[in-house]
Amino acid sequence: MMLQIPSVLTAEQVARIRARIDAAKWIDGRATAGYQSGEVKHNEQLPEDSAVAREAGDEIAGALGAHQLFFSAALPRQVYPPLFNRYAADMNFGNHVDGAIRVHGPSGRRLRADISATLFLTAPEDYDGGELLVEDSYGVHSVKLQAGDMVLYPATSLHRVTPVTRGARVSSFFWIESMVRDDAQRALLFDMDMAILRLTRDAPGHAALTALTGCYHNLLRMWAQA
Repeated sequence: MMLQIPSVLTAEQVARIRARIDAAKWIDGRATAGYQSGEVKHNEQLPEDSAVAREAGDEIAGALGAHQLFFSAALPRQVYPPLFNRYAADMNFGNHVDGAIRVHGPSGRRLRADISATLFLTAPEDYDGGELLVEDSYGVHSVKLQAGDMVLYPATSLHRVTPVTRGARVSSFFWIESMVRDDAQRALLFDMDMAILRLTRDAPGHAALTALTGCYHNLLRMWAQA
């Protein structure tokens, strides 16, 4: 399931995070790449152990924790601490698939990458190129969102970032280990949760709500690894 989530961050939060990270020291993005992705990765990144990256990442983690749509779609068991990258001057990231297991360097914590996330921190009119292209069985999807918006997609997906030809594209990226590791099961639960919300809004007190909510939780109980 691929899903765009609007307004994860407010404009004020984006501006505050950008003020912090833009002034920080950036390094070669291949520092956190595996062999396969390192061959095609051409961007800059904040070091994982940077105090600035940790502070900005904590603010994003707090916003995610308060975002109901993110929880419903990802059903997070744990979230990799947000990282930050920058593409400028024809930088790009060729075709790759994210590694299955991510190890957080500063803590040594391991996480199974079920879902990949990109949180945009640059307005789309401020740069040319830099589209995130994600491939699935329905074709190639191009993603270039407003600052503060985020896209989730299966970490199993082949994806790439096209060259930036004007300006700079700054984003946060991270991975989620879901309580429900199967993408099709997560998608079914998400659709059911959205249907419950619509029914609650349009027909409050309807008898079907109890049955539908029970089915949701019983499926979650069957599939989840809490």
